[in-house]
Amino acid sequence: MSQTACTVSPPTGLAWAHPLVQEWFVNKFGTPTEPQEQGWPHILSDKTTLICAPTGSGKTLAAFLACIDRLVRKALAGELEDKTEVLYVSPLKALGNDIQKNLDSPLGEILQLAQQRGYMMPLIRTAVRTGDTLMRDRLAMQKRPPHILVTTPESLYILLTAAKSREILRTVKTVIVDEIHAIADDKRGSHLSLSLERLDALTGNRSTRIGLSATQKPIELIAHFLAGNGRPEPAIVQISQRRHLDLAIEVPASELGPVASNEMWEEIYKRIADLVLANRSTLIFVNTRRLAERLGHHLAAILGQDAVASHHGSLSRARRLSVEGKLKSGEIRALVATASLELGIDIGTIDLVCQIGSPRSIAVALQRIGRAGHWRGAVPKGRLFATTRDELIECAALVRAINRLELDRIMIPECSLDI
Repeated sequence: MSQTACTVSPPTGLAWAHPLVQEWFVNKFGTPTEPQEQGWPHILSDKTTLICAPTGSGKTLAAFLACIDRLVRKALAGELEDKTEVLYVSPLKALGNDIQKNLDSPLGEILQLAQQRGYMMPLIRTAVRTGDTLMRDRLAMQKRPPHILVTTPESLYILLTAAKSREILRTVKTVIVDEIHAIADDKRGSHLSLSLERLDALTGNRSTRIGLSATQKPIELIAHFLAGNGRPEPAIVQISQRRHLDLAIEVPASELGPVASNEMWEEIYKRIADLVLANRSTLIFVNTRRLAERLGHHLAAILGQDAVASHHGSLSRARRLSVEGKLKSGEIRALVATASLELGIDIGTIDLVCQIGSPRSIAVALQRIGRAGHWRGAVPKGRLFATTRDELIECAALVRAINRLELDRIMIPECSLDI
């Protein structure tokens, strides 16, 4: 079959990519974003790279596109084997599932484009391995390893401990660690560091590590955590966190006290309902499962049972996935959630994020507010609801810190002998 050359001229910073990948990218996105332009040269030189950029700036694709390009070239040359070359590690199960969906779509589109251009190209396959993965899918993965494997730190550890699953990882060349700030400051991060070292020992080579985060400070400390001890310091791509936010604090009409009264909660329910009706889709974060259920119940009484849903860790996997799908597809107007809901790049059209009470962290606040307007050029809109005097002070300090571009300082555990 004849091969027709792609006619789309590559944008600045994308000349390294195969013409098929160039054409797909231009048709899909037009031009690269800043973290992509600055990150690709380091990634292409196989240098461990940390990309710190605001939510919605395209840093995930910055990490994946070079890997996709490498796999596309192998596929076109008939050299693509059933081996796992790219490992994506996310601390969040929901984000892992999301990444697979958002990988399958571009890979399918590139395959379709290849067929239109007369190229013979096999499918580049992805798979997710988490605690929710069904046994039949785990066995299928062992028989025919995916080219890109999406997993969590805990599942990576399990994969490294069993002989059959360990063989899947022997051919990994690139490791992408997303939301690196979410694990660097506790023992979970120490555990992942150990797993990454075990992975290098298994492959016999130093895999290229790519770290991604929107909120991290000090960035040099996070970069060292990504690279590991005794290794060259990685390249750091830091894009300014200055992204315009529509951020405000909501205070009920009743006087704030040490605890919130029933009358005050009724005012809060009414105000949230008004905000929900004024937007296409609203995400409401709370700090406890009990509050998630209570707030969801009261909002449903005002807005209707089909307009509101709740999401927390006690729900079954099927229920969580159903609720996430309804939010993304626009079937519900509002979702009340705890930290168990951490959606990835396929966030849907979230116009507004409400936070009930203080999130207790600048990074958490930025991550949650960043779920709104999660597309290029959009303005994230967030509302912080203070229910007590103490929370009002915390929320005021939080808004001031965000306006000053300040971040929480991460403290990484040292010498975690128990790990």
